[in-house]
Amino acid sequence: MKTLPLLLLLHVAFSSAFPMAPGTDEDKDMELVQNYLQHFYKLETDMQPHFKTKNIKPLTEKLKEMQAFFQLKVTGKPDADTLEVMKKPRCGVPDIGQYVLTDGNPKWERKNLTYRIVKYTPDMNPADVDKAIQKAFKVWSDVSPLTFKRLQDGTADIMMSFETGDHHDNSPFDGPNNLLAHAFQPGNGIGGDVHFDEDEYWTKGSNGYNLFLVAAHELGHSLGLSHSNDPGALMYPIYSYTESNEFHLPQDDINGIQSVYGRTHNPVQPTGPTTPVACDSKLTFDAVATMRGEQLFFKGRHFWRKNPQRTEVDLIPISLFWPNLPSGIQAAYENVEKDQVFLFRENKYWVLSGYDLVHNHPKSIYDLGFPKNVKRINAAFSDKNSGKTYFFVGNKYWRYDESKQSMDQGYPKKIIIDFPGISKKVDAVFQIGRYIYFFLGNKQYEFDPTTKRVVRVMRSNSWFNC
Repeated sequence: MKTLPLLLLLHVAFSSAFPMAPGTDEDKDMELVQNYLQHFYKLETDMQPHFKTKNIKPLTEKLKEMQAFFQLKVTGKPDADTLEVMKKPRCGVPDIGQYVLTDGNPKWERKNLTYRIVKYTPDMNPADVDKAIQKAFKVWSDVSPLTFKRLQDGTADIMMSFETGDHHDNSPFDGPNNLLAHAFQPGNGIGGDVHFDEDEYWTKGSNGYNLFLVAAHELGHSLGLSHSNDPGALMYPIYSYTESNEFHLPQDDINGIQSVYGRTHNPVQPTGPTTPVACDSKLTFDAVATMRGEQLFFKGRHFWRKNPQRTEVDLIPISLFWPNLPSGIQAAYENVEKDQVFLFRENKYWVLSGYDLVHNHPKSIYDLGFPKNVKRINAAFSDKNSGKTYFFVGNKYWRYDESKQSMDQGYPKKIIIDFPGISKKVDAVFQIGRYIYFFLGNKQYEFDPTTKRVVRVMRSNSWFNC
């Protein structure tokens, strides 16, 4: 009997959203929710086309289970936040607890494993496929006592190939943009094997699907790991892009593989990035900006999206919204009149028009009029009343005229001259209503530009209702 696949990455294409819009077929929407919970949370139903009274309780309980896994507000109702998560690209296996191993706790009894690439994709140069797969194995060998040797022929522990449709493993692929790949738990025969859907477009960059990232996730399953509910983990169910040369295995994944196979034999134990926590009292931000009435708080590879009408905040990988944006955004501001958001990292900047990345970017900050000795922007905000944008660099600031598209004369000035009480380097800043909010470390300073004084000091994450 064949082992069930451990990874079936797919795009869940629900067309409806809650609350119900006029004319929406509520029964149809609920059937979509039912299908999702049946597939990923083992919802048991009587298989009738509509929900009956006896089905409401199990549906509610399964929705609560799903909401708890994704760290949503646990309501047991298919609200807008829940439906939004259901629509995201995700893995096809059930969502179980953090690093709980698959049934029977399968693992390789040997530490020295072999692999073979049996069939290649025409989308990529074979040498690039080899490099992507080798790098994916290295992700796990760097943090564990496991080693991986490639075979050119014969049978390896982990056989890898690109397949289409029904490829005779009881887990057929279904064409472009749905099932991306799957892997099998450790074991004999098909155990540990990885199959990629040839109907997808595989790349070594951000277009299509990045082979290195998918392979690294798949191999986590091949080694016996299941899904993590840490949104920053490689083993999180949802696919998101990260620049491969900037990828570092998160600490959550390191903890997971070491819990199965032990620590690496290296004298210096590896560490990885941790996913930021909204209510961490020591939380700092890389950049903060407004966007169409919402607030965006950037931190590393992620950003929090805060809607003033909701108490919850969503932590989202930057690449899930904008695959071509880098992580580590250092400054950001919104030009409300143009409906644009400017994002800065080092000496480059990107522009969002609404939620779309403007073409022909990034551009150089020197095009805005900065001298060459400015290597990066620490923080920025735009005053919609005056049309002036303020850029903060070290203990100084520049003022930019949006209408003239040029720097104002007489700048830079020291921050403390026009913003008394703000004397150090600013991490982030934005303006809401009459106040400007300066973020320095884990504190923020509410500044009144009319009286030119700090009127309140708060924690940086006070916007998150912590």
